[in-house]
Amino acid sequence: MNDWIVHLIEGGGYWGIAALMVIENVFPPIPSEVIMGLGGIAVARGRMEIAPLMLFATAGSTLGNYFWFLVGRAFGYRRLHPLVTRFGRWLTLDWHDVERLVAFFGRHGQWVVFVVRFAPVMRTMISLPAGLARMGHARFLAFTFAGAAVWNALLVAAGYYLGRNFAEVDRYTGPLATGCMALVAIAYLWRVVRWKPRGE
Repeated sequence: MNDWIVHLIEGGGYWGIAALMVIENVFPPIPSEVIMGLGGIAVARGRMEIAPLMLFATAGSTLGNYFWFLVGRAFGYRRLHPLVTRFGRWLTLDWHDVERLVAFFGRHGQWVVFVVRFAPVMRTMISLPAGLARMGHARFLAFTFAGAAVWNALLVAAGYYLGRNFAEVDRYTGPLATGCMALVAIAYLWRVVRWKPRGE
């Protein structure tokens, strides 16, 4: 996987970076940490400039997230009603909860989109509920772009300063990402065990 990423960056330059960031957000298993870390190394070696790298990478991230936003917006949250009714326990939601989440996204969703950009896996998946809640296009794009820019800048800086030893990043980001995912899984299982339909 990493070799393929390196070849695409070397062959496609900034456009290759943008394409990879779109793919990374449509298919989350492709790690942005590697893509942008290698971009930072390219900057350190004089093969890329920081400004266009950030612009193309952040635009790619935003476009990839916008795909899931549009999917959610086209589907609409009201079509979830049969699923919530049937699988409420596993979703740990009833319809009243869905209505409250939609109202919350209407008021504060932009900050959720911005902050969750720094969370493994969820930074892409948050685009779907934002679309389901019909957040405004401009608001979603602006806060997604801002969050992605901050995240990408951190990764580029890591690649720039670590240079050839960029693999060292995995020593820190790997366990952190695993820990975050484990906490999410534990919290989900706790909710499944404790969840009861409203009124019981």
